[in-house]
Amino acid sequence: MKLTYEQAMAELQGIVGGLESETIGMDELTEKVKRAAELLEYCKNKLHKTEQEVGRFLDKKN
Repeated sequence: MKLTYEQAMAELQGIVGGLESETIGMDELTEKVKRAAELLEYCKNKLHKTEQEVGRFLDKKN
């Protein structure tokens, strides 16, 4: 299954919520931080790609 931007953001919000509420135990912490870093990178790349595509579309319109 391909991850969508919305799914990545929802998972990130879940990780952040777990960190804020301290429901993530120490044993899980490293794993969750690594996963959050992966998700952040995915979202950053997705936003950059979308920005480029929109820019190309707008350039064609002008």
